Amino acid sequence: MKIAVASDHAGWTYKEEIRQHLMSLGHDVVDFGTNSAEPANYPEFIRPAAEAVAHGDCERGIVLGGSGNGEAICANRVGRIRCAVCWNVETAKLARLHNDANMISIGERMIDLETALKIVDVWLATEFEGGRHLARINMLDE
Repeated sequence: MKIAVASDHAGWTYKEEIRQHLMSLGHDVVDFGTNSAEPANYPEFIRPAAEAVAHGDCERGIVLGGSGNGEAICANRVGRIRCAVCWNVETAKLARLHNDANMISIGERMIDLETALKIVDVWLATEFEGGRHLARINMLDE
């Protein structure tokens, strides 16, 4: 799977760990930055990652920050993006299962690295259930 990753400075450490993890699993990772822990303006990195997912250049995307909230808000301003803030495995599973989330946002200051990697794995492995949720989700894409 081709996966976009992006972060601000507060999510950079986990972005690098997640990027390596994804590559070790055989995924093609497109890194939109930032590339250090130096203060950065997150929309400069998050929006291009979201646009890559929205346009089909990447199948899914993972964005990171201190809390993950600003990054999710930024990503969700792009049409056809459904970015869920995930803080545990259950939120990641439900984001895919019920909401067909094509992006997730993780807060490096909110959870430990082990949990972040589990979130990524569960989110990637979970299929959208479709059915009754599909009509509501498709309305958001129009």
